[in-house]
Amino acid sequence: MMNHGSTPSATPSWHAERLSQLPPYLFVEIDRKKRAAIAAGRDIIDFGVGDPDLPTPQFILERMAEAIRDPANHRYPLGIGSLRFRETVAEYVGDRFGVTVDPGTEVVALIGTKEGLGHLPTAVLNPGDIALTPDPAYPVYEAATLFAGGKCHTMSLSDESDWLPNLEVIPMDVRRRARLMFLNYPNNPTSACATRDFFARVVDFVREHRILIVQDAAYADLHFGNPPLSILEIDGAKDCCIELHSLSKTFSMTGWRIGFAIGNANALSALAKVKSNMDSGPFGAIQDAAITALEGIDRPEIHAQRETYRRRRDVLITGLRELCWKVNTSEATFFVWTRCPDGIDFVAAAAKLLDDANIVAIPGIGFGPQGRNYLRFALTVPEPRIAEAVQRMRKLM
Repeated sequence: MMNHGSTPSATPSWHAERLSQLPPYLFVEIDRKKRAAIAAGRDIIDFGVGDPDLPTPQFILERMAEAIRDPANHRYPLGIGSLRFRETVAEYVGDRFGVTVDPGTEVVALIGTKEGLGHLPTAVLNPGDIALTPDPAYPVYEAATLFAGGKCHTMSLSDESDWLPNLEVIPMDVRRRARLMFLNYPNNPTSACATRDFFARVVDFVREHRILIVQDAAYADLHFGNPPLSILEIDGAKDCCIELHSLSKTFSMTGWRIGFAIGNANALSALAKVKSNMDSGPFGAIQDAAITALEGIDRPEIHAQRETYRRRRDVLITGLRELCWKVNTSEATFFVWTRCPDGIDFVAAAAKLLDDANIVAIPGIGFGPQGRNYLRFALTVPEPRIAEAVQRMRKLM
C-alpha cells in the first residue's frame, strides 16, 4: 500500500499568541453558567450583565421604522457619522454640558462605545507604549491595549479614595512612557462619580506628561441627582482628552450599537483612520433614530426610565443593608457595588448565590484585583424580583 505522506500528529491551533495574555472574559463565563442553570429549569434572578430590561422608547422605534425605508440608508454610511448626526451630537453636548464641539472635526460616530474603546489604542499607541488603566475597571480597556501591542499600568481605586485614582503614586518612568489614560465616570463597576476638582487635577497631570485621556462616559445620563460632569468642561481639556458617550443605557438601545466620541480633533482623526480601515460606521437608519433619541433626552419616557432604576436601587440597597452588607448609595449608573460582611469570600459568595439562591451577581475580581472583596449587581430586574432576591439571600445568612 502506497504511503502518500505522514498524518499530522495534532490539529494546529489558530489562536494568536496575544490571546493568551487575556484573562477569561468574565461576562461570557457567567453567561454560560446562567444559561446552564436556566436550561436545568431553575428560576434565575439575573443581576449580571448590565443589559437594560426596559424596552427602547416608542418614539425612537417609530423614527427607526421610517428611517429603514429611506433608500439613502441602504448604502454605505459615512464612516465618521452623518453630518446631521454629528450636528445633533454637538447640540446635545452644548445643551447638556455647556461644551462646544465642532461637528466637522471633533465628533465621530461609533458602533457603540465598546467599539471605540477597542479601536482607539490601535490608533494612538505604538508597541511598548503604556496605557494607564483603572483597577477595578471595564475589562475592554486592558484587552484593547494588549491587542494594540501596548502595556498596562494599573491605577488602583478604592473606597477610601472614593474610587478615584491617586495620580501622585504613578512612577516617573511610567509617566514618561504613558500615552493613554483610561477614565470611566460615572464608573462601572463602582458607580462612583468624578468631581470637578478631580477632573481639573487629571487634566493638569496629562498636559504636563503629554498623555491622552480617554474618558468613558457611557453612564453620563443615567443619574439620580446632580447630572455628572463632562471632562471637556475643564479648561484645556480638549487639548488632551476625548470622551466617549453611548445611547445604550440612557435609551435602552444596547442592541442597536450606537455611540459617539468627542473632543481632541487630532486623536479623533487617528481613531477615524483606524475605523475607515476596519468598519464603515453605524447603519444610517440607526443614526437617524439616535438623532431623535438625543433630541428627546428630556422627554417624560426618559425621566420615567431613570425613576424606575432609582426605585430599584432603593429596594436593593435597603435590602442589602438589612443583611449588614456595606453599600454606598449610587448616584449614577444602574449598578450597585457592595461589600459583603467581613470573612466572606466573594468568589465563593457569587457561586453560593447562584448555586443555592438562583441569583446571578458579578464577583468584583472580574474587574481587577481591587474588586476582589466586592460584588456588582445590575439593576436590570423588576422591583418585585429584587425583593424576592433579598428574601432568598436572607435565608442564606
